[in-house]
Amino acid sequence: MSTTLKTQSGSLSKVLPVIFGFFIMGFVDTIGTAINYVKVDFELNDTMANMLSLSCFFWFLVLSIPTGLLMNRIGRKNTVLISFVFTFAGLLVPWMVYDFYFVLVAFALIGIGNTILQVALNPLVSNVVAKDKLTGSLTLGQFIKALSSWLGPNVAAWLAGTALGWKYLFPVFALVSLLAAVWLWVTRIREEDGGNREISFGATFALLRNPKILLFFIGILVLVGVDVGLNATLPKYLMEKCPVDVASVSQADQLKSYYYFIVRALGAFLGGILLMKIPERKFYTVSVFLAFAGLVWLLFGHSLWSILAGVVIVALGYSNLFAIIFSLALKQVPKKANEISSLLIVGVSGGAIALLLGVVSDIFGTQWAAMAIVAAIWLYMIALIRTVNKA
Repeated sequence: MSTTLKTQSGSLSKVLPVIFGFFIMGFVDTIGTAINYVKVDFELNDTMANMLSLSCFFWFLVLSIPTGLLMNRIGRKNTVLISFVFTFAGLLVPWMVYDFYFVLVAFALIGIGNTILQVALNPLVSNVVAKDKLTGSLTLGQFIKALSSWLGPNVAAWLAGTALGWKYLFPVFALVSLLAAVWLWVTRIREEDGGNREISFGATFALLRNPKILLFFIGILVLVGVDVGLNATLPKYLMEKCPVDVASVSQADQLKSYYYFIVRALGAFLGGILLMKIPERKFYTVSVFLAFAGLVWLLFGHSLWSILAGVVIVALGYSNLFAIIFSLALKQVPKKANEISSLLIVGVSGGAIALLLGVVSDIFGTQWAAMAIVAAIWLYMIALIRTVNKA
């Protein structure tokens, strides 16, 4: 992995605090964990519980472009530091006041912080790694993010079995966010001037006139929608299909974290190595078909181990796709990396699909319906293969 971390300055001291930002980025997946605990704590139906996702992912829709404008004025590093402040504040709220409406406020703050972070962090990586290592480095970042996503449910489940309760996950993550902010703040990073500091909403959205960027943007919408949808639905799906084997929310959440997030982390780690040698286009094609096979397997699995096997296949296929699409999009117009990044992160608002999945589950009275929608949405990723091959 040393080749992945080869930097423009040759110093890991600049790479590590930037890459660690992906660990903080993974805190947004705490929402998927919290949905299931909050649903039980406040006796909510799926529609109301999934409002937590909307309160978070709404901000990706409205703040991504303004964040790109801000980043052009104050720089990528400073923008990332601001994101840590919002994340820190959001993580403290539910620990201090545990009420459904305060939880909505907390996840709104986390959503704002994560929006800012995702817009600024990916371009910041390009300031500390060589250009030919960008895809591999972003994949490594997704590996770090997946580790964080895996850690959240497990820490919550462990705390749920103690006198402290699962909510103490929040101050732990808040402390980590604070440490990450200090580490990055004391790190000196030279940012290249993109030569286009004065931009506008119109100029940013005009990038969608580029057919490839438009299709990659929709790809991000689909990727995040599927990820958040699985994160929120899998525990309930396991409890519905295997009530004898999976009897509690914490047990279902742990199974999800072991067989989805940890496999995604391993897949991203291996992908970071393989993408140094294998063309992105070939890697993409294999990955999307692998993930689709896993989704179909999930729909027709009847035993716990059969369903978990499908989860593993989905996780392996999914693990490198975000980094590949993001990297290919940034390479389309390198001088407008900030604008492209902010535009693509608008696509993270696709995570709000969890609310739709909750409504569908309530209407049909089964989580299978939500899983079927996730599989159908994935067909777009297969259709995107042609565009990826021409990028």
